[in-house]
Amino acid sequence: MEVIPTIDLRGGRVVRLYQGDYDKETAYSDDPLEVALRWEEAGAPRIHVVDLDGAATGSPVNLELVENIAARVAIPVQLGGGIRDMDTAERVLSMGVQRVVFGTAAIRDPALVKDACLKLGAERVVVAIDARDGRVAVQGWMEQSDATAADLARRMADGGVVRFIYTDIGVDGTLAGPNLQAVADLMKAVGRPIISAGGIGSLADLERLARVGVEGTILGSALYEGTVDLSEAVRLFSRPVR
Repeated sequence: MEVIPTIDLRGGRVVRLYQGDYDKETAYSDDPLEVALRWEEAGAPRIHVVDLDGAATGSPVNLELVENIAARVAIPVQLGGGIRDMDTAERVLSMGVQRVVFGTAAIRDPALVKDACLKLGAERVVVAIDARDGRVAVQGWMEQSDATAADLARRMADGGVVRFIYTDIGVDGTLAGPNLQAVADLMKAVGRPIISAGGIGSLADLERLARVGVEGTILGSALYEGTVDLSEAVRLFSRPVR
């Protein structure tokens, strides 16, 4: 599986939120590019970037920083947060980003995601399913929808989506371990590659996810708090995905 570091951007800084709460932020760096280069040097196969400002407002805010990262690192970059129309998705890809990640749009504008798979290519589209108590959250995790993770994933797969990121918000940023059962259930329900995010705090957590069979894992707090060494995690678990 791929071991993918995340760079969450808010106000131009690299931060992490606790359980998706914008009022529980920890800032780790004022230099996102330096962080990206550090993760690349450690062997990351790709970098996951989240524009938290964009997720909350509905339109990307930190694109200049993202463009700088994409231009300076040699590994693929994927971006989520506020991508809710085709023009924005095309602009992001034109900056050198390899994949666009749709979250809120998957609930509110499923036709957009379907069109993006057709126009941009399904391999360049990822749908992020972020769930709290089994229900999908939107608008930067600040609003709860009525959709379950499995129902949304099946609808998106029917529309051409080939890859998903699944986050259990209840464990995100806690280092308490991923919700393995929820990940396994989603994999069984949709039959598509799943990248697991949220709660990973140790190499043992990565081993458990590898056994579940996820395509990749996204590491955030574990890297920034030093409970997982990225170089070691990549050496033990990472397998490139095209």
